[in-house]
Amino acid sequence: QVQLAESGGGLVQAGGSLRLSCATLGLTSGSYIMGWFRQAPGKEREFVTAIGWGNGRTDYADSVKGRFTISRDLPNHTLYLQMSGLKPEDTALYHCAVRSAPFTYPLPRSRIAYHYWGQGTQVTVSS
Repeated sequence: QVQLAESGGGLVQAGGSLRLSCATLGLTSGSYIMGWFRQAPGKEREFVTAIGWGNGRTDYADSVKGRFTISRDLPNHTLYLQMSGLKPEDTALYHCAVRSAPFTYPLPRSRIAYHYWGQGTQVTVSS
């Protein structure tokens, strides 16, 4: 059973930075794609970024490109999201997700392509 636990969210002023972490449990050897999604109140859950766990290849939504960086710590099975230049429109509940399937590119952006989800960590950006 795969378990994901996000942390690192909080309240930050516009222009500030945060680093989110996603601790994973139960990921065995194999092919994975890991991603970050976010959901603001009253809106659909949307793709933010993803990374091929083995090869490190990445993809970003246009809205965060150049401001957010996804990375992973292979030995510790941890996923990160470094966010800088935060804007009020980045306010959302951020979820990490795992797709347990062979690597494909472009990386999937649809939430239905991902098999496991964390509960999320809240990010609030004040203006």
